[in-house]
Amino acid sequence: MARIEKHGLQVDETLVSFIEEKALGGTGVAADDFWAGFSALVHDMGPKNRDLLNKRADIQSKIDEWHKARSNQPHDTTAYMSFLKEIGYLVPEGDDFSIDTANVDPEIASIAGPQLVVPITNARFALNAANARWGSLYDGFYGTDAMGTQPPKGPYNQGHGARVVARSRVFLDEAFPIEGVSHADATKYAVRDGALTVDDQPLMQPEKFVGYRGDAQTPDRVLLRNNGLHVELVFDRSHPIGSRDQAGLADVQLESAVSAIMDCEDSVACVDAEDKVLAYGNWLGLMKGDLEESFVKGGAEMTRRLNADRDYTTPDGGTTTLKGRALMLVRNVGHLMTNPAVLDRDGNEVFEGLMDAMVTTLIAKHDLGREGGNSVTGSVYVVKPKMHGPEEVAFSDEIFTHVEKALGLPKNTVKLGIMDEERRTSANLKECIRAAKSRVAFINTGFLDRTGDEIHTSMEAGPFSRKDYIKNKPWINAYEMQNVDIGLECGLSGKAQIGKGMWAMPDMMAAMLEQKIGHPKSGANCAWVPSPTAATLHALHYHKVDVFAVQDKLRETGRRTYKETLLDIPLATYQKWTDAQVQREVENNVQGILGYVVRWIDQGVGCSKVPDMNNVGLMEDRATCRISAQHVANWLHHEIVSRDMVMSAMQKMAAVVDDQNAGDPLYRPMSPSFDGIAFKAACDLVFEGRTQPSGYTEPVLHARRLELKAAS
Repeated sequence: MARIEKHGLQVDETLVSFIEEKALGGTGVAADDFWAGFSALVHDMGPKNRDLLNKRADIQSKIDEWHKARSNQPHDTTAYMSFLKEIGYLVPEGDDFSIDTANVDPEIASIAGPQLVVPITNARFALNAANARWGSLYDGFYGTDAMGTQPPKGPYNQGHGARVVARSRVFLDEAFPIEGVSHADATKYAVRDGALTVDDQPLMQPEKFVGYRGDAQTPDRVLLRNNGLHVELVFDRSHPIGSRDQAGLADVQLESAVSAIMDCEDSVACVDAEDKVLAYGNWLGLMKGDLEESFVKGGAEMTRRLNADRDYTTPDGGTTTLKGRALMLVRNVGHLMTNPAVLDRDGNEVFEGLMDAMVTTLIAKHDLGREGGNSVTGSVYVVKPKMHGPEEVAFSDEIFTHVEKALGLPKNTVKLGIMDEERRTSANLKECIRAAKSRVAFINTGFLDRTGDEIHTSMEAGPFSRKDYIKNKPWINAYEMQNVDIGLECGLSGKAQIGKGMWAMPDMMAAMLEQKIGHPKSGANCAWVPSPTAATLHALHYHKVDVFAVQDKLRETGRRTYKETLLDIPLATYQKWTDAQVQREVENNVQGILGYVVRWIDQGVGCSKVPDMNNVGLMEDRATCRISAQHVANWLHHEIVSRDMVMSAMQKMAAVVDDQNAGDPLYRPMSPSFDGIAFKAACDLVFEGRTQPSGYTEPVLHARRLELKAAS
């Protein structure tokens, strides 16, 4: 690749061209100033970054030795906690405080609702996620199993459609009850003297009516609000649904994905300048508002663009505008990985997290102050994953202070999302928040990465339980509760998001409706969903639960879990598994690894819906891959399984994955040769899993993907 020298950096010409010809224009930042600032960031912060990674490795080595010295002995919780404090794994917890993050958009501070996470490298997905601020409840019910059964195949089914309408009217009765009338029986909606009437009857809570469009006596749209989320009733008697409806109601639109994370990390496969420019280019289009993607659907070419805002007449005759798009955050990579897109003055690849910080913030300048833009408060939202403890959070704060100064932005323009997904972070969460108390706008639990780190950190302690049983151990409940409790203690309510993790089964919406209400009930004001449809259905939960009222009650109780429970290692207390149980556990793990890795390596797809052994589609990303790889590595290390058994399972499940992907013309079968780069990558993740830094999958995946790209 050709490189161009920029203030001591050797930069891939693809990245130089993107920065200087596309990203910089309109930001007020001169090219020479950008490269000078970037070089200073790399050369000032790079050594600190490396020192922090060395500290991770040193702490892990001490933990390994501690467990080895006590092998075959009962776990001594008191001695373990003292040891973790002695080596600096646990830090002292300071006095109470509240974050002072300023200029936070309402979608973060005061609106509770679903949050989408989407790979930024796929422009169509990114646009879908941004436009998922609004979604059709009719479509959500009709096209999924949300009402208990799968939708009928073929053309529109009027019987199923009638059930959808009836179920939607039940929601309207629950959220917006009318005096003496059910929405199911309503024939006329009208606005009279600034109030909504339904068949001449008022809403029981008139303040929930906030606007309309069209004629007041026969409005085209009626806008309602409950628990901070909007609902739009769409009236159209020329519509196929509205023409059969006694009130002409053609759809019920819910404010759905209030925020969306445009992901440069776990759901993408970015290994070089070409990949990074694709990611940065889509982020640029979103921040400038001009991203488009054309595709063919149903034989016709379509072009997707960002949705416009929505205007309404208010009850007093004025006007109001609601956003047509989710508030967008960007997830940078963590502190670990480097990228060959840029080399420092010594010829080393620069840390990718430093590059992400500089470039994604530069791009976000296009949005600041733009009418109808992403942030109405002049903020940039960066989610920072995989940080280990307060020192690494403080380092992220220092990075963005440098970036702001280099780009001419006020201090703390960049707001920080702290992923509470590494064990040392969750064990020191209060101090992690303190380390960036003027930037924190988001904390979020991530069960999968947290479990992967749990296994790797305690690899030498013994064999872990089977994965399904790990979920039932006390530590996970303590982890999820503490995230909310400490977030509230640190004053996040009304200033920042307290989030929960992903629903990983995008085709199982009935189960999601039954179970995911637990997230708002826990006091979390956002939770991740895998699709726009899931966002619309999950929004129903926030209409049922007033999250901020829940948070108020939790603050009154002052609840806080015991740290000993949080750090309880989920080892297998019962290990008399049958051969069939062991084989199934291993095959389930390696099937998921293979199904994900083969697309990552061969096609550069960082997030996939991978069928499991029962052909249930599961959303897989690097976090799910991490836990599966670490689990098999743990059982290998403790001789629950042999290398030969695992390799046999890998080959068997590779053939299964090949069959599951038989309809993909881009797919390269792994069997019967088992000598492809993708199969080797999956084997590396398992057989070398114990030696991977923090058990991460990125080093193996990046190396093997670069190998394939070079060979191609």
